[in-house]
Amino acid sequence: MTLDREALTHRRARRRRRSIAWRWVAVAVLFVCTFAVGLALGEALHDNPTPGGQRTTERTLRPLAIAPQTITVTVSR
Repeated sequence: MTLDREALTHRRARRRRRSIAWRWVAVAVLFVCTFAVGLALGEALHDNPTPGGQRTTERTLRPLAIAPQTITVTVSR
């Protein structure tokens, strides 16, 4: 069976159309998967608290004993 030029170009054109359609489908699926992974990562980062966050420490300080000062009082008459 021999094919003339028109039939051969028609087959090639159909094959190209099919491959272009599959490329668009593949690109769309890749885009949707990338979007879903990004969305899941964003939600995971949003839900978890940041490591090493604020920590409050309460400490009671007791006053130190103060040595009495020597006071000199001068009285004049």
